[in-house]
Amino acid sequence: MEPFSLWLLITTKRLCNACKKLFRMYFQFLNTQLGISGHIHRLMAGSMAGMTAVICTYPLDVIRARLAFQVTGEHRYTGIRNAFQTIYLKEGGITGFYRGLTPTIIGMAPYAGFSFFTFGTLKTLGLTHFPELLGKPSLDNPDVLVLKTHVNLLCGGVAGAIAQTISYPLDVARRRMQLGSSLPDSDKCCSLTKTLNYVYTQYGVKKGLYRGLSLNYIRCIPSQAVAFTTYEFMKQVLHLN
Repeated sequence: MEPFSLWLLITTKRLCNACKKLFRMYFQFLNTQLGISGHIHRLMAGSMAGMTAVICTYPLDVIRARLAFQVTGEHRYTGIRNAFQTIYLKEGGITGFYRGLTPTIIGMAPYAGFSFFTFGTLKTLGLTHFPELLGKPSLDNPDVLVLKTHVNLLCGGVAGAIAQTISYPLDVARRRMQLGSSLPDSDKCCSLTKTLNYVYTQYGVKKGLYRGLSLNYIRCIPSQAVAFTTYEFMKQVLHLN
């Protein structure tokens, strides 16, 4: 792997993982500064964390989408560096890297919001009603109960599946807008409403707005399960409970 590709991979991973830290920061801010609590607390903090992370990582996501879409023998970009240069020079400078940002932000709000909301709610219900069956003492504070590892994985997977289902049509629109001129029907995908309307009219719900959802479950469910489990474990290691 070339150094630039390795940098792109590491940077994207770090910024995505920062979403969990942003959630904690927004969670505390909403509670201490604005006095917001309850279920809406998790939903708002998760949405705000997701949108912040998206704005930071979006140009990298555009590059990844463009390179992944290339067909063997018909490459428009010779590599990551060339993709950056080409988009910047031929698609309006910096704005070229933010094509499709609107549906991404709109989609990330419910995705991250419902993801954190579902996980937090399941965690609270499990530890409240079935503490002996689902919980165990925290490593850093024996007086605090945390979910067992396999329960954490299950809750994280369920949270990812629910959030993905809710936000998937917006993710479809985002991908189409990111690809831009790479698609023959790019002129019909210049805005969020036009893209959603075009996909629905041409392909319907199952083969259009939700096409590929089952494959996306294979990716997002284990990813979210591991992410939330790691997050909960690191809270114990760093004495944050």
